[in-house]
Amino acid sequence: MLRKSEITVPDFYKTYINALQEEELQEALANNTRRFRKLLKQIPHNKINYAYAEGKWTIKELLQHIIDAERVFIYRALTFARRDPAPLPGFDENNWAITAKAPKRKWNELVEEFKLLRNANEIFLNSLDNDQLLQTGSANNSTISVAGLAFVCAGHVAHHMRIIRERYLDEQSGDKVKVNGIKKKKKKKQ
Repeated sequence: MLRKSEITVPDFYKTYINALQEEELQEALANNTRRFRKLLKQIPHNKINYAYAEGKWTIKELLQHIIDAERVFIYRALTFARRDPAPLPGFDENNWAITAKAPKRKWNELVEEFKLLRNANEIFLNSLDNDQLLQTGSANNSTISVAGLAFVCAGHVAHHMRIIRERYLDEQSGDKVKVNGIKKKKKKKQ
């Protein structure tokens, strides 16, 4: 598998790539999958339909967005790996979120869908050789490689994991704050 330094991605995806600690693709995907599945198990039931501000997605809608975006990224990766020269369009994530009707979906089914989707995507990506991973194509008027899209899948999830932790879970924790990944009681002001 390839390393971050070998990929081609547009600048607007670099935030996602930089959200990953790992340099190697297979390790980044495996660790990201494990971390996200663990986070999904820790989300309290009363937070699933919670939005941290007016007009923001609920955690359930956010998970649906992650699933939809991953499908788009992997379709692009498949298209480029198979050397299809057709440029691919972008997608309007906000319109997709509205039409996905995530609030009507069952949380456990969304979690299971992500698990199955990510497993299938990891199997697909692991089946590609370096030549296929280095293939590039055009999506949303930008050039990106297959490996770049794979890193984007992991980085997109890592980006949203940070948002879930910061804005959905810790914001309502009341008297607790995370310090070095460990929740501790806030010190009271004297």
